Amino acid sequence: MSLARTLIRSSNKYFACHPKQCLIQLKLNASTNAESFLCGANANFLEAQYLDWAKSKGSVDSSWDGFYDSLCGPALKIEEMQDDFSPKTVKSKSGSKDKEEEFRTKIKLNLAVASLIRGYQSRGHLMAKVDPLNLTLPAGFLAHAKNLSPDHKGLQCNLVAREMISELGEKHMDMVFELPSRTFIGGNETQLTLREIISRLENVYCQSIGIEYMHMYDVDAVQWLREKMEKPGAMDIPDAEKKHIMRRLTKAVFLEKYFAAKWPSEKRFGLEGGESMILMLEEIVDTSTQLGVQSIIMAMQHRGRLNMLVNVCRKQLADVFAQFKPLEPKESVSGDVKYHLGTNIHRFIRRTNRYIKVAMSANPSHLEVVSPVVLGKAKAEQFFKGDSNGDKVMAIVMHGDAAICGQGVVFETVGLSALPNFTTHGNVHIICNNQIGYTTEPRFHRSSPYCSDIAKCIDAPVLHVNGDDPEAVAYVGRVAIQFRCKFKKDVVIDLVCYRRYGHSEEDEPMYTQPFMYKKIRKMRTIDLMYADHLKANGIATEADIKKWEKEYTNTLNTHFDMSKKITKLCIMDWVDTPWTGFFESVDPNVIKETGISQQTVTTITNHFVKPPEPWAFEIHPGVTKILKNREKLIADGIADWAIGEALAYGALLRDKVHIRFTGEDVERGTMAHRHHVYHHQGVDGAVYRVLDFLYPDQAVYSLHNSSLSEYGILGYECGYSYSSPYVLSIWEAQFGDFADTAQPIIDTFITNGESKWVCQSGLVMHLPHGIDGGGPEHSSGRIERYLQQCDDDEEAIPNLDDKNMALKQLRACNWIVANPTTPANYFHMIRRQIALPFRKPLVTFSPKVGLKHPYFRSPLTDFYIGTSFKRVIPESGPASKNPEGVKKLIFCTGNVAIKINDARKEKKLEDKIAICRVEQLYPFPYDLVLKEFCKYEKAQKCWCQEEHKNQGAWLFCKVRMENLFQQKIECISRPSSPASATGIKWVHTKEIKELKAKMVQLK
Repeated sequence: MSLARTLIRSSNKYFACHPKQCLIQLKLNASTNAESFLCGANANFLEAQYLDWAKSKGSVDSSWDGFYDSLCGPALKIEEMQDDFSPKTVKSKSGSKDKEEEFRTKIKLNLAVASLIRGYQSRGHLMAKVDPLNLTLPAGFLAHAKNLSPDHKGLQCNLVAREMISELGEKHMDMVFELPSRTFIGGNETQLTLREIISRLENVYCQSIGIEYMHMYDVDAVQWLREKMEKPGAMDIPDAEKKHIMRRLTKAVFLEKYFAAKWPSEKRFGLEGGESMILMLEEIVDTSTQLGVQSIIMAMQHRGRLNMLVNVCRKQLADVFAQFKPLEPKESVSGDVKYHLGTNIHRFIRRTNRYIKVAMSANPSHLEVVSPVVLGKAKAEQFFKGDSNGDKVMAIVMHGDAAICGQGVVFETVGLSALPNFTTHGNVHIICNNQIGYTTEPRFHRSSPYCSDIAKCIDAPVLHVNGDDPEAVAYVGRVAIQFRCKFKKDVVIDLVCYRRYGHSEEDEPMYTQPFMYKKIRKMRTIDLMYADHLKANGIATEADIKKWEKEYTNTLNTHFDMSKKITKLCIMDWVDTPWTGFFESVDPNVIKETGISQQTVTTITNHFVKPPEPWAFEIHPGVTKILKNREKLIADGIADWAIGEALAYGALLRDKVHIRFTGEDVERGTMAHRHHVYHHQGVDGAVYRVLDFLYPDQAVYSLHNSSLSEYGILGYECGYSYSSPYVLSIWEAQFGDFADTAQPIIDTFITNGESKWVCQSGLVMHLPHGIDGGGPEHSSGRIERYLQQCDDDEEAIPNLDDKNMALKQLRACNWIVANPTTPANYFHMIRRQIALPFRKPLVTFSPKVGLKHPYFRSPLTDFYIGTSFKRVIPESGPASKNPEGVKKLIFCTGNVAIKINDARKEKKLEDKIAICRVEQLYPFPYDLVLKEFCKYEKAQKCWCQEEHKNQGAWLFCKVRMENLFQQKIECISRPSSPASATGIKWVHTKEIKELKAKMVQLK
């Protein structure tokens, strides 16, 4: 290796820290021979400059002193240089070859030491002793892939520090080396022997903590973590804190033992083997209060949840014990198992004398489904607290080792971490790494060395820690929360532990993991091991430890006795996001006015159709044309769908209702009908947000395009909607078909969250729907799927004489399913979400063709005060004037009304065929449907839909209508099909023709 090429390796770090030299380096890197900047004229220049510097340091700019000092040689010799610009040989300008060789050797050794340090920083985690069972070593994963020796020392040489093989050996161990600037292992010392360097690196990177951080792009974050881990004494803990750790471990272990003793056959998914997670969470909560955090929202899997609720969230023990008893609930709800429940507690932290709100979000069994929900909750709370930087509110998301690398929603969720309109400014992710997924071992459930490797795609550090080293666990928790609060970025903790029993307490793990569980059964609990450590070091005595154990046991017994007095379960006590004061402030029997004044209509529409000043903002010519068309409609007293939306949102914003509206194309609208955000045609990135400037004191309109995700984004918006009854959260699918990828959120939160956890939500789901020739995945929002999940008895007809029937139906339902066909009805439906004295999710099948079709328009008078949502839109044309002459009454919902209307016009049957549009499918409008049935008593009764017969609303409406009418009704539809629509244009045209023929066929 030439001297120049050796120098370049030693000087890269130096140049990175000196701007003047960085400029030289950048210029040289752009040359055709970027391998070395010490080539040709550059090398000769540096040699001459070095000679001047060696004679008198003042003769050369002082910024070069560090570089030449670091070379450790008496003279700089540039010899035998060969490149595109210099001759093949350069005559030596000095004498002794021995001195030159000595100089080369010193440089090589210093570079080898620097590389050694870098190796430990980058790959030391591969050798870290983070597995309490000592069964796995991350390096072993790579060794197996490369067919390397399984010997740890050999692995260390091959994967962490190859310099120990190639350049450094035992003869160099006592040599003193200068420490590079990118390490803190020296503390105040700048030189160490190689033996001491290796010892300190091993102690930092290869013990109970393994840290991955060198992949990060943020060099300041890298340097901060390096100092936190490497600085001598950084991990030292005072004796008082060690006693505190012992007490927390005692609580965690003894609670699980108490559960096992009192309810040995009860499924609870205990934390045995991972009890140090309680210690970690306690440390994070305590430290966060020091850093100004006021609220923490947590997502967690079922394992260890009860322990977490008690010892971190401070849920009353008596309430937890009562969950083990077969008690009747006070509320008429379905409820949930105890290890899915959430809570919301304000805790006082003695260490800092501050209060903090700790909320554990209720979650279903679907692993990871709660993760985006919690981030949405955190984002909403940050919004309402004015916490634009995440200083006051944060989220902690806990994962299982198999789930985090197996569930796709994890990627959808962490991918939101840096998106401007979705970031929560850093989350702490904790993996409870049991080293097994139910019965599947890591080698069969992931393709990477770590379950945490997803962190690398979001520039997050990973802290692996041995769950049986309490002091390391506490330190990692502290570093993680400090990192999050300082850099406002995600951080991942991989708590490597084990599962003392099977997947649940009823499971026998020896069936599938005999070797692992033979070892586990020999393992002592963590409190016993740490107690021995404290006693051996004279920090605590046996009497101290017995005293702490007795105190907590007495507490458990006291609360167990208290739980015997509980005779009914109160599910309200477990609400994770309470709406304090809301239900007391509204009249439970009144739906507020949804209509608005003529002045409000005028204000909003005038603003909506007015383009920004052309000198200030250049909009697209197509948008200009759209605005002119809207202006003409307004002048004619008509609203199309876009105007109806603008009136709905604008009026709510005027009423101080915060609206958050997200989806993949919501700013423009998938069908380009909305255009609430204009893009400057001459300035990249400049936008004009139309509804942001309606009123000077209006609420915030958060309209944002999202990532190409349904599962994660819908979960996020669902969480956002839980935060407050005064927010309208809307999620719009690009096409209704695509909501199927978010089905777990729908099935486990939206449709039954209130029934399970008494958590209300006013979330609105927009699902564009219509069989318009778009093919099987661009046609149907699958109405039948949502109707099937309605909690309604098809045989129970409500009291039709009750004036409050509609409101009672809404209060009793689990959600609202609607298919509106007029802008005014959409307007009232959206405003009703806030006008109700409670909150219900709304699934609305928005039109596609109807967005711009003349049939789907409303007079502006339909928005005025005194108007309201029409659950059914009856016939208002010629047929309604002579009901006796009507031959056919067609009930329908949605887009198909356009086709029915067109078909009867073509055949001139407007007076013979009446159309009744069912706008609200659930709760079913029995009273209004019956009214239309009676009005056209002699007419043939049909249900018509554009969907296939086995799909759409037919099967839901059929049984209800037939029970109501006490007679059979006919169905006009496409024939049954496994697909929602054809993708062949000829078939689609044929189906439309046949549908229209059936529509106008009279008996």
